[in-house]
Amino acid sequence: MTGASASTAQKIRLYEVGPRDGLQNESKIVPAEVKVALINMLSDTGLTKIEATSFVSPKWVPQMGDNTEVMAKISRKVGVDYPVLTPNLKGFEAALAAGATEVAIFGAASESFSQKNINCAIDESLDRFSPIMARAAAENIAVRGYVSCVVACPYEGKIDPGAVADVAAKMIRMGCYEVSLGDTIGAATPKDIRDMVTVVSAHVPRDRLALHCHDTYGQALANILAGIEMGISVIDSSVAGLGGCPYAAGASGNVATEDVLYMLNGMGIATGVDLEKIIKAAWYISDFLGRPPASKVAMALHKNDDKGF
Repeated sequence: MTGASASTAQKIRLYEVGPRDGLQNESKIVPAEVKVALINMLSDTGLTKIEATSFVSPKWVPQMGDNTEVMAKISRKVGVDYPVLTPNLKGFEAALAAGATEVAIFGAASESFSQKNINCAIDESLDRFSPIMARAAAENIAVRGYVSCVVACPYEGKIDPGAVADVAAKMIRMGCYEVSLGDTIGAATPKDIRDMVTVVSAHVPRDRLALHCHDTYGQALANILAGIEMGISVIDSSVAGLGGCPYAAGASGNVATEDVLYMLNGMGIATGVDLEKIIKAAWYISDFLGRPPASKVAMALHKNDDKGF
């Protein structure tokens, strides 16, 4: 790959999504105190971004119905941000009242996905975020953007990278400090990631892009490496590999933080994150959920002392 190694980042920021994106689809309700303990453990690992919860209607996402309690009880560490997802102004107001200092909004590069997920077209979904962006600017709240289906869509198949670039650029112009590019169904290959990033980065600076890879087809680490070689320096990941893919029954979803970290450590790329502490947190939440971590590294290093490994 021409020139790829020259652009490889020497430092990567891991953006932890486990407590929110990872837990939101769990059928077993996770009590607030368990979420708080998990977030507090993650705060002690060296992570600087930990997505804590979402302010959506509990009717739609009952797992996040304790958002205010979680935000009130976590031990906030200096140098760590605890962003929350806010789909509308009502959610933003609730997040603000709960002490949030960073929020996230989400769109899609697929018209079909946007219609089925949030019942509106892509441009309309972005228009809905305008009041949030205005309030966020007034309150000095940082906003991150998510773009779903950046390579493939469960309804449309392949997605044109130009559509991804269009949405990402609009989010940046709206005021997002960073846009996370999500391979929602985990169907991408490294070539797909390189092709997509090449097009998107012609419209959005690479230092304002993040990569959010699902591991449904076992390609997440390879895709992350391809993104890093293209100059992406922010990677989304989920402790213990929390979070399934809603479009492929039984398939894995989010890539495990500890698997990404092991790869980066082996490459000599700095993250400032402690692998042992991440694995401890992975076993903590996995024990509560009653299953082993969906992580090769957590299993290989046998860090679940309580189980006699």
